[in-house]
Amino acid sequence: MRDADPQPVRLTDYRPPDWLVDTVDLDVRLHPQATRVVARLGMRPNPLGRPGAPIVLDGDELELKSVALDGAPLAGAGYAATPSSLTILAPPQEPLVLTIETVLDPSANTKLMGLYCSSGTYCTQCEAEGFRRITYFPDRPDVLAVYTTRIEAEREEAPVLLGNGNKVESGDIEGTTRHFAVWHDPWPKPCYLFALVGGKLDRITEPFVTATGKEVELGIYVEPGKAARAGYAMDALKRSMRWDEEVFGCEYDLDVFNIVAVADFNMGAMENKGLNVFNDKYVLASPETATDADYANIEAIIAHEYFHNWTGNRITCRDWFQLCLKEGLTVFRDQEFSSDQRSRPVKRIADVRLLKSHQFAEDAGPLAHPVRPATYREINNFYTATVYEKGAEVVRMLKTLLGEEGFRAGMDLYFDRHDGQAATVEEFLTCFADANGADLSQFALWYAQSGTPQVEVNGHWDAAARSYRLDVRQTQVPTPGQPDKQPMLIPLALGLVGADGRDLPLVPDDGTNAAGSVLVVSRPEQSFVFRDVEARPVPSINRGFSAPVKLTTNLASEDLLFLARHDTDPFNRFEAGQTLALAHLVSASGLAPEKTLAGALAAGGTALVEALIEALGASLEDETLDPAFIAQVLSVPSEGDIAREIGSEVDPDAIHAARRSLRRALGEALRPGLERAYGRHAPDGAYSPDAVSAGRRALRNAALELMASTGEAADIARALAHFETADNMTDRFFALSVLAHHAPAERDAALDAFYQRFRDDPLVIDKWLALQAQIAEPETLERVRELTRHPAFSMGNPNRVRALIGNFAAANQTQFHRPDGAGHLFVADAVLELDRRNPQVAARLLGAFKSWRSLEPTRRGSAERALRRIADGPGLSPDVSDIVARSLG
Repeated sequence: MRDADPQPVRLTDYRPPDWLVDTVDLDVRLHPQATRVVARLGMRPNPLGRPGAPIVLDGDELELKSVALDGAPLAGAGYAATPSSLTILAPPQEPLVLTIETVLDPSANTKLMGLYCSSGTYCTQCEAEGFRRITYFPDRPDVLAVYTTRIEAEREEAPVLLGNGNKVESGDIEGTTRHFAVWHDPWPKPCYLFALVGGKLDRITEPFVTATGKEVELGIYVEPGKAARAGYAMDALKRSMRWDEEVFGCEYDLDVFNIVAVADFNMGAMENKGLNVFNDKYVLASPETATDADYANIEAIIAHEYFHNWTGNRITCRDWFQLCLKEGLTVFRDQEFSSDQRSRPVKRIADVRLLKSHQFAEDAGPLAHPVRPATYREINNFYTATVYEKGAEVVRMLKTLLGEEGFRAGMDLYFDRHDGQAATVEEFLTCFADANGADLSQFALWYAQSGTPQVEVNGHWDAAARSYRLDVRQTQVPTPGQPDKQPMLIPLALGLVGADGRDLPLVPDDGTNAAGSVLVVSRPEQSFVFRDVEARPVPSINRGFSAPVKLTTNLASEDLLFLARHDTDPFNRFEAGQTLALAHLVSASGLAPEKTLAGALAAGGTALVEALIEALGASLEDETLDPAFIAQVLSVPSEGDIAREIGSEVDPDAIHAARRSLRRALGEALRPGLERAYGRHAPDGAYSPDAVSAGRRALRNAALELMASTGEAADIARALAHFETADNMTDRFFALSVLAHHAPAERDAALDAFYQRFRDDPLVIDKWLALQAQIAEPETLERVRELTRHPAFSMGNPNRVRALIGNFAAANQTQFHRPDGAGHLFVADAVLELDRRNPQVAARLLGAFKSWRSLEPTRRGSAERALRRIADGPGLSPDVSDIVARSLG
């Protein structure tokens, strides 16, 4: 076990490596318990490093067999070795070849980092610091080398041998039952992008011809018998490759591109150069086993990992503080791809909902950190919503500020200037500044300051002057380690909506800095004046969620109702209804502060709730709207949304009751329209995962759920029939979810029928586990405990853990935060057990406590006791130790 309290790593302490590695030649002889790795490193002193410095290489739980320098065995006095480091004490200060032999036990590697063998397949995961678990190496992203990898294995055990780059040689080893393959990657890369896979795998292949006529062989490798379920992933890959050429000018650069789907994987997927390794849940799909959401996720994640070929691989990070430079940028790229493939407004709504539920909560708690952190103790804990989702929002703001052409010019310069380099955020921003003649120094604060900016906008119409003024005030709230903040540069997309529902021309008064339809807010307080405004408009502010801020306005409920029916910006039309619903739910939870919209609803307004229902009904009946958009409009803010809006003294039971009551009211009041929508969007042919068909199913299922939330016998019967007659997983599982949450009498039989049908498909059983963990009833905790002993569950498989325990902790607020503390204790014990096996999974599970300080006193005390129980656990990993210390700190 590594040191449980590692020293913090600071961005300000960065210095270039003392030694560079130009070439890496690996000879990997696979064996379940004794894999032999010989690494030949072509090294040279770095002119920017310290003169005369020793060679210091990283390791992690390694067994060293031998060391040689330029082919000559190195005597013991010439080096110092531990399982975690290897130091060549006095190397010649000239180019040299260092040869290192290590022995690994892949079958015992339950951390699933480095080289491991799971379910009979050899696999690697090297990001962030896993390569040091294979051989001693300067395991940092600014050391780029050209890799050649020879892989050897028993042919019967591993008939498929894959590596980075192009295969240059393969064959049998004479006189043995073993065979080999040699892979060469001509593009210099950091060691975190190294990969190899060996095992019994089926394959599908298709050709792809790039924009310049280069032929590429695409391959997707899956467990035997599952190749038929990889077709959609292949289609998504080909569409991603073409889109990246057309939109960003990025063409693929190897002769082959391979994807491997494995069952045991800590992450969603990994962008290793030319050999992407995926969690199989993001590759395998068929109408019988995958939902529309699964198909959309496969499409997005296939695209994300492919897009990394340029934003992450060809241009990588100088250090791990720059993680957002590849992840936030690539999330933005995959969001744009999905928006072009599907409905842009619906995709934007989904992305913002994810941002608010995960990243806003992170920003508001003890785990808050900047998009580019300034310090860390365990880098694995910074693969967060802030780095990914907020990082993407920062890139999106760049596009908003610079425009389509200016943004593309900045990206083109970035690719041209930094191809083959390990870059920094400063270098990234400089490309956009140089390409556009822009000053982005204040904008850079988005990378440096944590927390969600709070923006207050108050509008005032002057009838006599025929003008409209918007007063804007921004506030930066203190966050851990950052008590004082500077004002940010915030682009607020704006529309002024007239009484006829049309946008008015925006005519800025002299002296304002409104640029077209975007207000550029750069000071703590600013005013923007528009002239030639004949009648009072309704402002539509932060359209498309142009900035990731918490927005408050002086809009009355009547204004929000107007926007919910007439706003030409789809996102803000959706947001207006959500704002009203959220205010009602906060009020109904009994925790509405005075002088807020929620307070106003508490003071007087059932009429406003009725008006909201009427506005939702109008959208439901509007056949000009995208069904997928209507489904989003009908959705009720989540329990997490409500808790975040309340902010403190949160009572999950009160929130759950308020939300359930509103859903019932919607189901009753909108029943005629819901029944029409349900019938109008009935299946009219074979299942297809395309966006239009998925949108029709989304609206039909949303109608089904709202009607079933009334608990009426006829509605439950409809849901049961929906479940029993469904011909695809989307409809079948949605109906099962409705029964699980709204029909206790029918629940168990339906759950059992579902299990019996899919018991041999682990990915479908994950859905079954997750659903039961989310039922908001006191009996759920015992049900989850029993399911941990079910044959379908395994603590050794991250997907099973996330499905059952992860969903209980993250998606069942009433039972995880039980007043008796039993939910907190259960998850704490699971974290301690997992930490001994797989620290990364344990640390991510522990993140469910991120908002514990906002709970009411009884639950807050229980959560703190659970966290201290974890903190007092013996031999904690750095991953868990870091999270629990920051949570309590």
